[in-house]
Amino acid sequence: MSELPIFVLNGPNLNTLGTRKPEIYGHTTLADVEANVRAKASEFGLDVVFEQSNYEGQIVEWIQRARTEACGIVINPAALTHYSIAVHDALEMCEIPIVEVHISNVHKRESFRHVSFVSPQATAVIAGAGVLGYELGVQVVANELNKTSSKSTS
Repeated sequence: MSELPIFVLNGPNLNTLGTRKPEIYGHTTLADVEANVRAKASEFGLDVVFEQSNYEGQIVEWIQRARTEACGIVINPAALTHYSIAVHDALEMCEIPIVEVHISNVHKRESFRHVSFVSPQATAVIAGAGVLGYELGVQVVANELNKTSSKSTS
């Protein structure tokens, strides 16, 4: 489908997935999520670059790399969602599909979580589907790539 991989980017505290607030985020670890994402991507003939950082600047650098090195981005920016204009601006420069993922339904939580600086740049937003949201994000990117390749061959 694409020679370029999907970048799956994870923000602050997602390295603690499986142990942090399992009543909200579940018991699945980030390593489990990565394995599931890689399996889903392979169904579409896609590869994955899977990253996690607690540092905003590192997330921005990966987004900037994705502009030329990825066919799409699946991003769970975590807390950066609600305040990072730097992440917003980096995503704004991307001309590839972007899927924003949140494990919990942020709209059923604290009001500060209802604001996203990422959503205006996203092709799609998936919230509240648990870690399945990542796999759905990969599927959305694959669907967007199919739309693009269909247009270019017609």
